[in-house]
Amino acid sequence: MAGNRRKRHNFSSQIHAFTCGKTSFQGDHSLIGGPGFSRVVYCNDPDCFESSVLNYSDNYVRTTKYTLATFLPRSIFEQFRRVANLYFLLCAILSFTPLSPYSAVSNVLPLVVVIGATMGKEILEDWRRKKQDIEVNNRKVKVHFGDGVFESSKWKDLKVGDIVKVEKDEFFPADLILLSSSYEEAICYVETTNLDGETNLKLKQALDATSNLIEDSSFQNFKAIIRCEDPNASLYSFVGTMDIEEQQYPLSPQQLLLRDSKLRNTDYIYGVVIFTGHDTKVIQNSTPPPSKRSKIERRMDKIIYFLFGTLVLMSIIGSIIFGITTSEDIEDGRMKRWYLRPDDTTVYYDPKRAAAAAILQFWTDVLLYGYLIPISLYVSIEIVKILQSRFINQDIHMYYEEADKPALARTSNLNEELGQVDTILSDKTGTLTCNSMEFIKCSIAGTSYGRGVTEVERAMASRKGSPLPQEATEEEANVVESAEEKASVKGYNFVDERIVNGNWVKEPRADVIHKFLRLLAICHTALPEIDEETGRITYEAESPDEAAFVIAARELGFEFYERTQTSISLHELDPVSCRSVERSYKLLNVLEFSSSRKRMSVIVRNEEGTLLLLSKGADSVMFERLAENGREFEEQTKAHINEYADAGLRTLILAYRELDEEEYNRFNEEFTVAKNSLSADREEMIEEAAEKIEKDLILLGATAVEDKLQNGVPECIDKLAQAGIKLWVLTGDKMETAINIGFACSLLRQGMQQIVVNSDTPETKALEKSEDKSAVAAALKESVIRQILDGRTLLRASNESLEALALIIDGKSLTYALEDDVKDIFLELAIGCASVICCRSSPKQKALVTRLVKVKTGSTTLAIGDGANDVGMLQEADIGVGISGAEGMQAVMSSDIAIAQFRFLERLLLVHGHWCYRRISSMICYFFYKNIAFGFTIFFFQMYASFSGQTVYNDWFLSLYNVFFTSLPVIALGVFDQDVTARLCLRFPLLYQEGIQNVLFSWTRILGWAFNGVLSAIIIFFFCIRAMEQQAFRKGGEVAGLEILGATMYTCVVWVVNCQMALSVSYFTFIQHIFIWGGIIFWYLFLLAYGAMDPDISTTAYKVFIEACAPAPFFWLITILVVISSLLPYFAYSSIQMRFFPFYHQMIQWIRFDGQTDDPEYVYMVRQRSLRPTTVGFTARFEASSRNLKADLEKMTEGQAL
Repeated sequence: MAGNRRKRHNFSSQIHAFTCGKTSFQGDHSLIGGPGFSRVVYCNDPDCFESSVLNYSDNYVRTTKYTLATFLPRSIFEQFRRVANLYFLLCAILSFTPLSPYSAVSNVLPLVVVIGATMGKEILEDWRRKKQDIEVNNRKVKVHFGDGVFESSKWKDLKVGDIVKVEKDEFFPADLILLSSSYEEAICYVETTNLDGETNLKLKQALDATSNLIEDSSFQNFKAIIRCEDPNASLYSFVGTMDIEEQQYPLSPQQLLLRDSKLRNTDYIYGVVIFTGHDTKVIQNSTPPPSKRSKIERRMDKIIYFLFGTLVLMSIIGSIIFGITTSEDIEDGRMKRWYLRPDDTTVYYDPKRAAAAAILQFWTDVLLYGYLIPISLYVSIEIVKILQSRFINQDIHMYYEEADKPALARTSNLNEELGQVDTILSDKTGTLTCNSMEFIKCSIAGTSYGRGVTEVERAMASRKGSPLPQEATEEEANVVESAEEKASVKGYNFVDERIVNGNWVKEPRADVIHKFLRLLAICHTALPEIDEETGRITYEAESPDEAAFVIAARELGFEFYERTQTSISLHELDPVSCRSVERSYKLLNVLEFSSSRKRMSVIVRNEEGTLLLLSKGADSVMFERLAENGREFEEQTKAHINEYADAGLRTLILAYRELDEEEYNRFNEEFTVAKNSLSADREEMIEEAAEKIEKDLILLGATAVEDKLQNGVPECIDKLAQAGIKLWVLTGDKMETAINIGFACSLLRQGMQQIVVNSDTPETKALEKSEDKSAVAAALKESVIRQILDGRTLLRASNESLEALALIIDGKSLTYALEDDVKDIFLELAIGCASVICCRSSPKQKALVTRLVKVKTGSTTLAIGDGANDVGMLQEADIGVGISGAEGMQAVMSSDIAIAQFRFLERLLLVHGHWCYRRISSMICYFFYKNIAFGFTIFFFQMYASFSGQTVYNDWFLSLYNVFFTSLPVIALGVFDQDVTARLCLRFPLLYQEGIQNVLFSWTRILGWAFNGVLSAIIIFFFCIRAMEQQAFRKGGEVAGLEILGATMYTCVVWVVNCQMALSVSYFTFIQHIFIWGGIIFWYLFLLAYGAMDPDISTTAYKVFIEACAPAPFFWLITILVVISSLLPYFAYSSIQMRFFPFYHQMIQWIRFDGQTDDPEYVYMVRQRSLRPTTVGFTARFEASSRNLKADLEKMTEGQAL
């Protein structure tokens, strides 16, 4: 085993800011053993008595909503949290008493079906989560079982104190302390994309005291005790100590390996488990899966409350009138209603006990008017949502063929919320981007090279209808085509015949190009890895753009192939001989990149003995460091980087200078002292030393890399912005990276004013030196508040000029911005900006920002991400969308909906979201309409029958109304109806505003449908009762009895509500025709079959249709007249509303029906309502560019006139 141990190919003592495995006791280590720092871990002895007493949690992780024990009580609570279900439970109990006006079976059975169906759906959805949990918890890892033997064990069986062996490309099963690795100096490389979204590798290093544990057998007698902080959510801090053989060593984050991060570029590591299961930091950053309910469902509960209040009012009115009437049945010994025998009756009709009779009648009325509240509403919505989810899952336009991943609606509860999203909170890495950078252009010696076209340029050219920038001639097109035929190289998308294949040696400034490419190959901290089979070199870099630079240098003739502690070796293309030669450069110093320095430099000595300072960095810091004689290409380079930035590319300036020995020796002495310092000023001392040498540089040029967006991201963001949806980016990346990606996806644009709230300023750095932590925190908070207030002032000024602003805030500032006394002004500023980017955000901060937006604005929020660091955000948002990408399944497992690419969000929201919102809204309104229409006919008959509790309808007519005769057309509406096609939904994105503004489920619309229901009930009841009261009904001259009146009214109700449905449907399918007209036909068939049964079963329906109704022409005439009369008011209202006050979807329907979808002028006029002056996206970028160009032309015209 030891023989396989590798030497590292880097020089951590020079690249990195720590000394290998040597950490000093200072600061927080004094807290060990106190409150919050009480954890004790017995390494390699997890089963000892002391360890068992501590009773730490196991390593089993659960993301399910229910357990076997909690399912029944919790799911029942979920069902009866719905007020309607509580009411129906009360009715079911009362139906077993003499108070019930109908049989108990006809009342209880629907409730059991509704509750059972919904609970069954919950079981199926949670079982899917359970299966994913089983897969994760049953992953295998090697664990030390004693005597130096490591055997495979399941993740869930790990205990605190276990020694584990993790091999290359495996995930860490718990939070570990690194003991040793396959490298001699006990280092390892860790990928943390699941935690912070960053793709660059982190370097970790074990203590010197454990670095010699290099074989399995080394752990046979290993014992140690770790004392450290208690479980917490901080990913970037750790304090602890390790006691080995009575010697104590300090532990820092440098030794901490977190669960769900991955071992990379290292054969194996040994580690000891310190936090397991729900104690691990990644799980501490997540929140339990919440029970989410849509806003429509919550408003539906309010409607139920309103209807229940109406029901109680009707019952009170009826019981009072009944009580008064009953008390007057016997006056002075005479019976008014003698046929009721009030002198010989029960308490229910006893005139002497009229008050008691009224109270009992109240409960009878509560049961009788229950048909105002639709019992099948919830189960119908559940069925509709499940079918809607299947349509989402099967949408071929959201299927990602490359990874064979369709869209997956993991819960169907929130379908309609997809149509009401006001704010999207998105992760960056792996969500907007592909986790890759591509070298695409460069500027060298004032000449721009590279004919590649970026996503942003394509989008802008498409919008303008103009040819692509730098459109190739026929000869150049052939070059591009031949390049594409070659095997693609990840990170390299550079095409330019002037510089590739060694042609750069023929360029006029070949000397500058030589220095430029050499700088790319040397100025970095990447590590080469050679594939032994193919000989191909790949690179492990600290950032994707750094890897892209090294790859570009290799492809252009400067191949970096070896790094030692003191040298870098290249295969260089010699400009004289045009052959590849080996050259080695002695590596003297590395001046690291930091967000404050915004640059990186290396100092090397070439084979001729010349000292070279090679530097690359942001233009904001590099141009000011150029020497007077080093600015030859400055103006051309500035013009080029502006072009690159406008194309969404990240740019860096490259410069160099030669050093003399004396100057270098002075610098090296000062730099070495600064690096070895242990004072609080260490970082500042290093920066001061670097500042003195990084000056008088000679400009070589600039690089431009594309932070490769996923396909279609700019177009998707543009469409979402046109729909009025705001997009916030919450990322763990550095501010510069986040800003660049903001430009790439058109969230930011040239000329857009940026409000930057940053804690990384010289003032705050000076404050942080103070030992008074509370004073530092107070000063930092004051600085953040001041910056936010300045931004708010700028925002108010910009509102007058309609200029778009962008807010960019870093993680430390966000900590203070989210405090109770600051968050309101922060949110006011944020929602007033067109774009918001939060950088260096921890998972907890992402969740807190999401909660702030959701709670304070009351708007629907959607969070989208792909890593474990996004789980809290996904669960906190109204809707969580997981990207099933390269960062594992953590986000998908905690999401409500999973998609494979960000671009599918456009179709998910603008098409499926709009359809689902409209369908559910229309379905609920129609449900209440048909139940109000039906329920009020019962109430009106009660008025006619002295509120006696006598029902006009048969028991089973009542029970089956919502189940068979009227519910299936509503389900068809909820599943199939479309106001406009998918193509037009995408073409006219402002249509989505109908959901954000909730115009289709507003109180006005709801009450309008309720009024329509009452009006229909009035027309049906009074038309029927007046027409049939005195009129002979049969051939023999008999008038209609109660059973005939009930059957006729019920027939009219079935016809009216189904025809009303037909008028409401925008998009007829064969299934809708079957359900609407089939429901009416089924009513007649049921009446025939039920009426043919024994009178003890069919009661009042016995042969009522075959013997009484069907033979009477009057029955059919009444039905036709009632249907026409009932639908006429709705038809008249709809005609006036569509003609004079159309909704936006009705305007689009006009375009389609009139055949004007291809009329550019008319379509443009309608689409203008989709464009807003302060929006983001490439459409807004194009509009802003057009406005600026117009303004410039006007100025030129004015100048010429003068």
